Amino acid sequence: MSKPSANLEKNFLGLSDRPALVVVDMINGFTDPECPLGSYCPDVVRANIELLEAFRSKEMPIFFTTVVYFNDHEASVFRKKVPALNLLQPSSHWIAVDEKLEKRGNEVLIEKQWASAFFDTDLDLQLSQLEVDSLVVTGLTTSGCVRASVVDGLQNNYQVVVAEEAVGDRNQDAHNANLFDMNAKYADVVPVKFVRDSLGF
Repeated sequence: MSKPSANLEKNFLGLSDRPALVVVDMINGFTDPECPLGSYCPDVVRANIELLEAFRSKEMPIFFTTVVYFNDHEASVFRKKVPALNLLQPSSHWIAVDEKLEKRGNEVLIEKQWASAFFDTDLDLQLSQLEVDSLVVTGLTTSGCVRASVVDGLQNNYQVVVAEEAVGDRNQDAHNANLFDMNAKYADVVPVKFVRDSLGF
């Protein structure tokens, strides 16, 4: 695949032959500013819809994640640090994937309790079973769950791409700093258009 025109790090890897899309925490609790964990991010939602359309057209694997706590013992220190996480209960509206993304029946939902989509989940196992070799990571938030998932993606030996317009953060400075840092060490940060072009869409 060709290198994008953006001035990225010289060791650009991009996507390999069997990519999957990992949509991190695009759930009501994060896309709705009425939730203490949420923010107003319509541009991020639209960018995710674009990528979902591309992956669906090619019948490539799509994984969503949500955060949900089934008992008081799960991630107790994390929840003590960020008490608003306690809103993410099994019966809560906040844990559902934003309906604008229209999660479909054949697409996998990973339930997690920590920042990373990989930590204490079977995401790596499912990706391996599908012989996935590279990931496009999107979602919320850039400095939190997206970054943690990107780092763990690399540590599980996947080539990782971050679709720049399809990630967001409540803090723009944190967003920019983490995109810079991920691009330098853990992933390739590219425009959504580059991802779509790479898929032949």
